[in-house]
Amino acid sequence: MNKSLKDALNNRILVLDGAMGTMIQRHKLGETDYRGERFHDWPQDVKGNNDLLTLTQPDIIKDIHRQYYAAGADLVETNTFNSTRVSQADYGMEELAYELNREGARIARDVADEFTAKEPNKPRFVIGTLGPTSRTASLSPDVNNPAFRNVTFDELVENYTEATKGLIDGGADIIMIETIFDTLNAKAAIFAVNKIFSDMGVELPIMISGTITDASGRTLSGQTAEAFWYSVRHAKPLSIGFNCALGAKELRQHVVSVSKIADCSVSAHPNAGLPNEMGEYDESPAEMATHLKEWGASGLLNIVGGCCGTEPDHITAIAEAVKGLKPRAIPETDRHMRLSGLEPFEVIQQ
Repeated sequence: MNKSLKDALNNRILVLDGAMGTMIQRHKLGETDYRGERFHDWPQDVKGNNDLLTLTQPDIIKDIHRQYYAAGADLVETNTFNSTRVSQADYGMEELAYELNREGARIARDVADEFTAKEPNKPRFVIGTLGPTSRTASLSPDVNNPAFRNVTFDELVENYTEATKGLIDGGADIIMIETIFDTLNAKAAIFAVNKIFSDMGVELPIMISGTITDASGRTLSGQTAEAFWYSVRHAKPLSIGFNCALGAKELRQHVVSVSKIADCSVSAHPNAGLPNEMGEYDESPAEMATHLKEWGASGLLNIVGGCCGTEPDHITAIAEAVKGLKPRAIPETDRHMRLSGLEPFEVIQQ
């Protein structure tokens, strides 16, 4: 692990950035903006492909990273949430996957270095983001055919391998497998990341962040927070945590669950509350920061930020709220068998 990252984690709660998509929406971009000159004649609509803006509107993406670093973020995520072949297939842009990841990381790297040069005592870091893709390996998209799958484990491994190579080549400090709704997708990503580490002779810290989809307290593929951790702990991640779907108030109990048992750092970047009837997020920076300050004071956090609906003002408030709070102490766990299905199962010898 990067020594400056390790030192920072030991000394304070680190702050993650907020929502990339929310910031992009501020610009009210049209089809022409998304296409830029390079894709002027592309045969299908590309509006909504936010990752493409890395190539067609790099100054916008760079400015968003800059705003989050200026707001107090220690780490920002690359604009690569959908930069896999399987997700880019929606726009016929599968061949851009490697380039999107490399350039996404390079842009964030440039801004991180810019801020680190200004404040050497507060180094900034780049998280290379691997999103969940638009498909699920363990569930059928066809209610009439439960056995059907529209993606295989091997296909996901190929997608994540290519994406991770791009992120490394672009200069990412950390790889984050995030917004995980299907643990099998996450396992494919973990396999791919470790494979490319071996192939390239490098090794970066891995962050893993799942998504509790609703009040059931489970991921979309049915696991509880504890079971999810036991399913992925073999990756020996830098951190485990949750993001998206829920606001801080609703997410807290699930962060508590993993905080008690995870022998690594814990991260959380919840939404700015639950969406209203218009699909927008109303929780103010002050409200969100109040919740997360209590989390920090309760010893639940090592890394904290925001997901959907959060903007630089939210990150500023969160950074101020956790400033001076001690990071969560990583517990020592007993050595015994821990298994997971939809729920955790521990075998303890008396």
